[in-house]
Amino acid sequence: MKYVVIVGDGMADRPLANLKGRTPLEAARTPNMDLMAQKGTCGMVRTVPAGVKPGSDVANFSIFGYDPRKYFMGRGPLEALSQGIKLKNDEVAYRCNLVRAEKGKMADYSAGHITTKEADKIIKLLNRELGNKRIRFHTGVGYRHLVIIKNGPEKVKCTPPHDITGKNFAKYLPKGPGADSLNILMSDSYEILSSLGLKANMIWLWGQGKRPKMNKFPLKGSVITAVDLIKGIGKAIGLKVIDVPGATGYFDTNFKGKAEYALRSLNNNDFVFVHIEAPDEAGHEGMIKEKIKAIENIDRYVVGTILKGIKKFKRYKIMVLPDHATPISLMTHSGEPVPFAIYGAIRSSVHCDCGGYNEKNIKGCGLKFEQGHRLMDYFIRRA
Repeated sequence: MKYVVIVGDGMADRPLANLKGRTPLEAARTPNMDLMAQKGTCGMVRTVPAGVKPGSDVANFSIFGYDPRKYFMGRGPLEALSQGIKLKNDEVAYRCNLVRAEKGKMADYSAGHITTKEADKIIKLLNRELGNKRIRFHTGVGYRHLVIIKNGPEKVKCTPPHDITGKNFAKYLPKGPGADSLNILMSDSYEILSSLGLKANMIWLWGQGKRPKMNKFPLKGSVITAVDLIKGIGKAIGLKVIDVPGATGYFDTNFKGKAEYALRSLNNNDFVFVHIEAPDEAGHEGMIKEKIKAIENIDRYVVGTILKGIKKFKRYKIMVLPDHATPISLMTHSGEPVPFAIYGAIRSSVHCDCGGYNEKNIKGCGLKFEQGHRLMDYFIRRA
């Protein structure tokens, strides 16, 4: 049996007046996902446990089949694992966004989606100026980077910068035991960068944690994504990371290439997890047209390509879903249940036959998973 999971990050949304009460998923043309919902099994899944702050970290833990309340240890150490950084027991990894602050507000959580080439120069500069035996800066991808701190404060409350776009950031600075050291580091970065005329003029630290310890995934497989967080989860559970040329984690990502590499990986593996970041980025930036276009690109180039190419395997199952909603109206993540659809050569006894793949159609029919980590077990074991 071959298994494919396709995750459109932040693809779910809420009704918008600009779309006459529809969501971007309803407004988008998605014939391939519609087919999966109409001919397969669909339902709603709560990927973010009640009371837990919604994010791609906890949501993707759930999708992979791991209870985030038990296993999640912070975004930073997972991204460190993705980069091949071996954390020592006394080291804490922090996600380090390159951001733009203006007049005390978080003007841009991504510094204008700064390129990796531009960012690398900044991270190296900060490592020379602020790095030492305790503090190390590591370049990631785009605006997403890491800071590793020996005996760094772990039990601090940090806020993701994409949650506070346009807001005065002072009240969202890290809080708790040892938080002052992080705030000083962020302030020092502003002193260094603000006079250089760069897209980024400050760092923002969050997502901290120590070295992860995970149980092995039950199938031999691979992960395809441009996002270090998802790569890190994959590595932590024993899946192989496949890098696709042109995969950027933004609107211009290589959609079709991800599908083609996924199909190729199934020649030697049983499972592949394909993650596409573009809808989430559109949600964070409040861009309705770009979100609809990203969803349509996922449907046409990822889902469509996989549906066509996977037929060479006699036994297969495909699941499509968002990891969480990123409503345009909020410009950040939310934790409500999201729709999933499962389609395969082996027909399930649970059949929905809903009108198409979107929040409205699927909410009223199909299965319900209040504990999101149980969905993967259903997907793999119920043939």
